[in-house]
Amino acid sequence: MSTTDTRETIMAVAKAMVQARGYNALSFREIAKDIGIKSASIHYHFPTKAELGAALAKRYTEDALEGLEQLLAADLDLPAKFDRYVSVFRAALLNDNRMCLYGIMAAEYGDLPPEVRTQVDAFSAANADWLSRLLESDEARALAIFAAIEGAQLVARGRGDIAVFDQTIAAYRAAGLAP
Repeated sequence: MSTTDTRETIMAVAKAMVQARGYNALSFREIAKDIGIKSASIHYHFPTKAELGAALAKRYTEDALEGLEQLLAADLDLPAKFDRYVSVFRAALLNDNRMCLYGIMAAEYGDLPPEVRTQVDAFSAANADWLSRLLESDEARALAIFAAIEGAQLVARGRGDIAVFDQTIAAYRAAGLAP
């Protein structure tokens, strides 16, 4: 396995681990065991857990921004764009009842090292900015909608029931809180 492949594999396994169990459960030893390498190999790519966490959150934000910009440019009406946006959060739940990486890290915000917090904050800001542009509204409304979607995901995950997510999003729409 090349150095780049190893780094990417580490990131993929770490992302799944955080989405399933949170940042505090992120373990170099467990990642190494899952990949079949020595823990020292992970330290070669990410000297500290904080560096790995920050790299994960940064990549997650970059990937999200790329997808969001493509969605904004797509030839779809507002409700269809919003549906596609919401489907990303729904997809995490369908993947072994995982959380959005941001949502699970934000829940542990007080325990996160500063460099991870910075990247977690960037994801929130990027989503609020994108929603603000999509909805042609102020950032406060956009942030409220982002928080509502994250909250719906959290409650659905806690109940282990994707229908809770769907019902909550439908209720937001019925109340006029979402397009």
